[in-house]
Amino acid sequence: MTPLATILAEAVRTESGFTSTVHTDWMQGRTAYGGLSAALALQAALEVEPDLPPLRSAQVAFIGPLAGPITVTATKLRRGRNAAFLQSDVTSEAGLGLRATFVFMAPLASSIAHDTAKRAPVTPPPAGAELYTGPEDFFTGNFNFFDEKDGTGPAEWLRWARLRDHAGLDPFVELMAIGDALPPAAFKLLEEKRTPLSSLNWQINFQTAAPATTDGWWLLHANADTARDGYSTQRMSIWNAAGEPVAEAMQGVAIFG
Repeated sequence: MTPLATILAEAVRTESGFTSTVHTDWMQGRTAYGGLSAALALQAALEVEPDLPPLRSAQVAFIGPLAGPITVTATKLRRGRNAAFLQSDVTSEAGLGLRATFVFMAPLASSIAHDTAKRAPVTPPPAGAELYTGPEDFFTGNFNFFDEKDGTGPAEWLRWARLRDHAGLDPFVELMAIGDALPPAAFKLLEEKRTPLSSLNWQINFQTAAPATTDGWWLLHANADTARDGYSTQRMSIWNAAGEPVAEAMQGVAIFG
C-alpha cells in the first residue's frame, strides 16, 4: 500500500500547488477515493498560503473522475484579520475532478462557552480485536476498520477507522483523508443488489482547533434519513478515541438504480 505521506513526498511542487499521481491502491472504481482527493486539496492550500490559522470548515464538490497524474492548485480568495478563504482544484486527464473551499479561522476571545455536542457512544477497539482491512487494489486497503453494529439503524454506519500509516501528516489532512471513508449510509438499504453510489458533495465543520487522538483511531458515523429518486442526504460525525467531538458533516449521494 502507498501511504498518503509518500504521495505528498513524491509530489512535484509548483507555484500554485503540486503535481502528483493517484496510485491504484487509492482508487475506488474509476476515480480516486474522495477523501484522498480532498486531503491533497487541503495540503495544497496549506502550502500555498503561509501561517494559516486552524481549519474550521471545508466545502467539497466531487465533480468528476480523478485517476493517474493529477494537478492540484490552490488560490487565496480572501484573507482578513481572523479568517482566510482558499479554493483548491484537483484535475486529471479527464478534467476538473474536485473543487474545495477551505475556511481557516483563528480562535477569538468570547463570552460564550457552550458545548452540548454528543460524545462518542462507544470506546475504541480493544487490543487484539479483529480488524478489517480492505483489498490492496482498493482504497480501503490503506485503512484499518472496526465496525460497531449494535444499535445502528437501517441506513446508518458506526465504524472506527485509522490510516494504516498516518505518520507525518497534518492532523486536518489526516482527517480529510479519513472522514469520507465510510460507504454512503444508503448503501445498507441495497442488501444484495449491486447498485453504484457516488458522493456529490461534502460539507464538514470542525469542532476543535487542535484535533488529536490515540493510536490513530477516529470514530465515524453516518446516517441517511431519506433516500429516494436516486438521491440521498446524510449527516455525519467524527469523534476521537477519547470520545470527544471532532467534526460534523453532511453529504449528498447519487444512487444509480
